[in-house]
Amino acid sequence: MLSAGIAHLTTIAMADAELPAPPHEESLDAILMARAGNGDHEAFRQLVERHQHAVVGTVAKMLNDAAEAEDIAQQVFLRLWRHAKRYRPEAKFTTYLFTITRNLVFNESRRRSRRKEVSVEEREEASNFHLPAASEREPDAALLQGELQQAVDRAIQSLPESQRVAVILRRYEQMPYEEIAKVLDLTVPAIKSLLFRARTTLREALKDYLDE
Repeated sequence: MLSAGIAHLTTIAMADAELPAPPHEESLDAILMARAGNGDHEAFRQLVERHQHAVVGTVAKMLNDAAEAEDIAQQVFLRLWRHAKRYRPEAKFTTYLFTITRNLVFNESRRRSRRKEVSVEEREEASNFHLPAASEREPDAALLQGELQQAVDRAIQSLPESQRVAVILRRYEQMPYEEIAKVLDLTVPAIKSLLFRARTTLREALKDYLDE
């Protein structure tokens, strides 16, 4: 769950409010945003519940810091609430949401860069690469796995911000190229190029482990 700031916004919602179920998920998001723009706290609560896990997970992977992910995600949803009146469903809601997420993550990354902070965690990134089954590994497989995880951490951290966003949205959120392009304000060919360069960089950084 998100922290107290989001919780406070939703506690004053009408407990018995019921919203009609539209035929499409994106339609539901648009309806909820329209109601949130009119001050409907229950609609906003539903938006948070629908998307908070995706936002928290994306922020955690981008910042390489699970501890800070909920705080940044709270800022994302607070900004969403403040700008709800201005929202127009010209693009998918998730595009709008992850554009806000991208901006806040970039701001935090630059702040950390100025302070020369170094992130120390990255979750689940090793799943991007095909490793041999446990039964096929040498007895020291656990040690190798730990070394690989550290190498993946360093490789992910070395990617430029736009490449990191593209990789995470494509790999973890299964976003189509078109939507990633809108989030990053780039063309679809540019996104494909970003992803190609990112994957090339990661494979090169991890070639010793992948060869094994």
